[in-house]
Amino acid sequence: MNVIKRTLLGMLQPVVAVLIGLIAGAVAILLIGDSVVDTYREMWNGAFGSFYFLTNTLTRATPIILTGLGVALAFRAGFFNMGATGQMVLGGLAAAITGLYMPGPGWLVMIMALLVGMVVGGLWSLFAGYMDARFGVNLLISTLLLNYIASLFAGYMVSFPLKDRTGSAAMSQTPMLEADVWLPKLFSGMSLHAGFILAVLAAVAIYIFIHHSVAGYEIRMLGNNPFFAAYGGVKRGRMMVVAMLTSGALAGLAGAGEVLGTQHRYLDGALTSADYGWSGIMATLLASSHPIGTAVAGILLAALQTGAMGVERNTNVPLEVASVIQATLTLFVSARFGYLFLKRRKERKNNGSAV
Repeated sequence: MNVIKRTLLGMLQPVVAVLIGLIAGAVAILLIGDSVVDTYREMWNGAFGSFYFLTNTLTRATPIILTGLGVALAFRAGFFNMGATGQMVLGGLAAAITGLYMPGPGWLVMIMALLVGMVVGGLWSLFAGYMDARFGVNLLISTLLLNYIASLFAGYMVSFPLKDRTGSAAMSQTPMLEADVWLPKLFSGMSLHAGFILAVLAAVAIYIFIHHSVAGYEIRMLGNNPFFAAYGGVKRGRMMVVAMLTSGALAGLAGAGEVLGTQHRYLDGALTSADYGWSGIMATLLASSHPIGTAVAGILLAALQTGAMGVERNTNVPLEVASVIQATLTLFVSARFGYLFLKRRKERKNNGSAV
């Protein structure tokens, strides 16, 4: 019963947060002078109004879910991995290089490209963990700064040594991958690819790992109370390796999935401009790092983004209404964390310090 309650709570939190965001969006729409009902009807239609729009929403949600799951695992262990964007970029670039130059049948190259993307993303994340353990470099700072290094390095690679010179010379991108390396589409004529199935399976696997394994229990213990975890024999260094490596691997899988399933090449700026990494972090925070809740929040955030495109096409309300809603979600998360922080500090003050 507690498991069901915890799962439902993890799914309910992002839904409530989005409802609060929609209320704020309604205020903005009224200030513009448009109809709230008509605007939200168009937003719904743009996200879920037909099977075509539904598949577009789920396609956009796929990298958000995967990056969010990676961040959720790191957060559960008490490590602030803010480098999902860079890990996703390098994972996508590595997958493109593997898909272009590895010999073999298409299905084998596709699988290896996904695995290489995961390994590269995981190692890039682990590098930040190594700097924390070896030199005491704060993870929050290092993972943020490594995003810029990864994005600029990938941009250089596709602007010079790996640039596709057979087509438009203005585009910084790799050559197109062979069709037999692409991730298969789930429905003919639709954008949704097999990466969405991988995202759903990853959400279930992370949930089982965190709540039904010894290592998962140690990760939760380390994140909730590091001093008690150390007293109980949990090795912070070993848990950091597990958490950061897996976190980066999921972000790398998100980038590899976008390259193999959507773009079919690495295009400079395509992964960063869509803000998949930051949306994944937002999904994690909305769901309090619950894996299933993170997947639900990822779909809701993707629906806001695809629905806003429909609003701009069919109404006088600009695309930025989605930014207003997401900004409200950020405030909601900040207020909730601030309340929990003040509550815990008050409890420590009332109860005294444990010796």
